[in-house]
Amino acid sequence: MRVESVEPGSLSGPGALDAWSLALDGRTLVRHSADEPWLHVGRGRERMEMYRGNFAIEDHLLERVPLPHVTEASGRLEFRRHAADCVQVALEVEIAADRATLRFVEADPRINRVWMRLPAEADEHAWGCGEQMSYLDLRGRRFPLWTSEPGVGRDKTTYVTWQSDVTGKAGGDYYHTNYPQPTFLSSRRYMAHVETTAYTEFDFRDPDWHELQAWAVPEALELIVADGLPELVEKVSARFGRQPPLPEWVDHGAILGFKRGGDSSFARMERCIEAGVQVSGLWCEDWAGIRVTSFGNRLFWDWRWNPGRYPELPQRIAELKARGIRFLAYVSPYLCVDGSLYPEAAALGHLAKDAAGGIYKVDFGEFDCGVLDLTSEAACRWVKDRILRGNMLDLGMAGWMCDFGEYLPIDAVLANGVDARLMHNAWPPLWARVNAEAVADAGLTGEALFFMRAGFTGLQRWCPLLWAGDQSVDFSRHDGLMTAICGALSSGLLGNAYHHSDIGGYTSLFGNVRTAELLMRWAEMAAFTAVMRTHETNRPFDNLQVDEDPAVLAHFARMTRIFRHLAPYRRVLVAEAVGRGLPLQRPLFLHFEADRRCHAIQDAFLLGPDLLVAPVHRAGAESWEVYLPEGADWRHLWSGEVLAGGSPASVAAGLGAPPVFVRMGSPHAALLEGLRDL
Repeated sequence: MRVESVEPGSLSGPGALDAWSLALDGRTLVRHSADEPWLHVGRGRERMEMYRGNFAIEDHLLERVPLPHVTEASGRLEFRRHAADCVQVALEVEIAADRATLRFVEADPRINRVWMRLPAEADEHAWGCGEQMSYLDLRGRRFPLWTSEPGVGRDKTTYVTWQSDVTGKAGGDYYHTNYPQPTFLSSRRYMAHVETTAYTEFDFRDPDWHELQAWAVPEALELIVADGLPELVEKVSARFGRQPPLPEWVDHGAILGFKRGGDSSFARMERCIEAGVQVSGLWCEDWAGIRVTSFGNRLFWDWRWNPGRYPELPQRIAELKARGIRFLAYVSPYLCVDGSLYPEAAALGHLAKDAAGGIYKVDFGEFDCGVLDLTSEAACRWVKDRILRGNMLDLGMAGWMCDFGEYLPIDAVLANGVDARLMHNAWPPLWARVNAEAVADAGLTGEALFFMRAGFTGLQRWCPLLWAGDQSVDFSRHDGLMTAICGALSSGLLGNAYHHSDIGGYTSLFGNVRTAELLMRWAEMAAFTAVMRTHETNRPFDNLQVDEDPAVLAHFARMTRIFRHLAPYRRVLVAEAVGRGLPLQRPLFLHFEADRRCHAIQDAFLLGPDLLVAPVHRAGAESWEVYLPEGADWRHLWSGEVLAGGSPASVAAGLGAPPVFVRMGSPHAALLEGLRDL
C-alpha cells in the first residue's frame, strides 16, 4: 500500500509534481492532475433557519477555485492555485496497513468551503451516509448531511408532504434524516470518511467521481480498504465503536408502548398477555405527564415521575421485573419552562445561552424549552445524577427513548465556546454519551437499554440501539414501512448493529391514519428485527392500536411468538455484533457481493447470513416477488418449497405469511424452519 507520484518533476521548483495518486491494495482512491484537480476550495455564506427541528439551508457561494499545483515538501503535500502562490492547503498523508489518512494541517484562513473528488467507476455502488431512509444505493443523487427532523411525507409530490410544508415547514425530502454521517462504503471495497462536524454534502451524481463537500476545512479524509464487504464493515465498526450486547430480556417478546396513564397502560398490557402476546417490556413515555397540543398528545418535558398519572410506580416496576417484564420511559435533553426542573437547571447554569446572555428557549410546538448544555461537564453530571439515575434508573427503569438530539439551535451560545453550527451535528453523540455514562455509572451496561433516532459520527460507541424515527402511518414510498428497512441497512453498514422502528409508524396528520393491514404488515417485519416495540402514534385516539381489534391482536401475538422463537439465533448474531461489528439486519450483498443484482436491493434484508426477509410494503398484496441471491438455494418458510438463487421468485404473501426464506445448509435450519409451526 502506497502513495505514488505520477509523471513527477515537470512543474517548476523542487518537489513539484504534475500529478499524484493514492493507491491502497492496487485500488486508486485519490487521483490528482493539473488538468483534473481532486481538491477545490472556496468561500461561501450560508443561510440556515431552524423551525421546530426542520432547517431551511441555502449557500451563497462567493468563490470556488481548483488547486491544480502540488508540491511535496517536508513530508507533506502543498496545494496552490498558481505555482507562485502561497500555500492554500497542506496535507500530511499517513499510511498504516489497510488505511490512509489525509490530514489537513494548514489552510488559508479565508477558506470555509472544501471539495474533494474521488474517482468513481460506472458500475460502482455506494452506501452509507448515516441512516438514509429513501435510498440505500447513493449513486445518482446528492446527500446533504445535517441532523434534523426528517420531515413528514418526505416526497414533494404527495399531499401529506405539501400540507406539512405549507402548515409547518416540515415536509422534508428524500435526503432529510435524523442521523447523517459523512461516511460511505463503496462496492470497490473501501470506506471514505470526512472527519468534521460541519455541514457536509456528498454528491454521487457524476459517473466519473464522487464529490465530498464540507462547509469548513475538515480535520481529515480517512480511507479504509478490505478484501470483502463483511470485512470492510468489521473495520468500519471498529473505527467508530461498537455497541454492548442487547439485554437478554429484550428477547422475551415485544415492548408494548402505551401512554394513557398508569391504570390504562398496565391493564392493557395484561389484556395483551391474556391474548397470547409475548411481552418483554412496558414502555410508558407519558411517565412524566402529558401536554395536549394541536399536533396531538405530546409529553410534559419535566423528566421526573408524575405520581398522579402513574401511582405507586416504583412498586409496580418491581412487580413487573419479578415477572420478567421491564419498564421503560422517555427523556430528551430539553426542559419545559413550566416544569420543576427548568428553574433548578437555570439556577445552576446548566442551560445554553442566547446571544444576549439569557437562557436560550426553543419552540417545540406550543411550548418552550431550555437546552441542557451538553458541552458543560457540570451540566452533564447533573443530568446523569439528577435525571437519568436519580429520577429514572433509581426507580427501577430498564430503559427509555432518548429523543430529540437533532434540535440544537445554530445560534445558541455554549459553555465550550465552539460555534453552535459546528456543534449541531456533534450534539447527538454528546447526548448519547451522557446516557451511556449514566447507565455505566449504575453498573447496568448491557442491561439497561436506551434508544435514539438522532445521530452523527461516533454515535455507535455510545448508543446501544437505534430506532427509525417518525415514519408516517402508511405504506408511502419515502415515509412509510419500507423506509424503516432502508434505515436499518444503511446505518448498519456504518457500525450500528441494532435497529428497530415504531410498529405501525408514528406520524398521523391531515387525516392519514393507520389501517389494520398496515399494523399487521409492520408487525411482520418487526418480528425479524432486533427489537419489537409498539407506539400509539402522535394521535392515539385516531389510530388503531394493537389491542383494539381482535384480528390484529391475534396476529400480533403470533408475531411476538415468532420473535421469541428466534431468540437463540439472535443471540448468535448479537455475539457477532459485539465481536465483529456486523449488524443483525444486513443488505443482501453483504453475504452475496458477487451477485451484483443484490447491490441496490433495499426492500429486503438478511437477518444474519441464513434468513432472508422481504416485508410486504404495499397495501392489498396477496403475493410478492422476491429476488433470491445467487450462490445459495432457499427454502420458502411457509410452503417448504426449495428455490434456486439467482432469479426472482413469486410467493404467496397473505397476512400472517410474510415472504421469508431459509438458506439451505444453514446450521440453524432446524430452529429457523420451526417457525412454520407457530
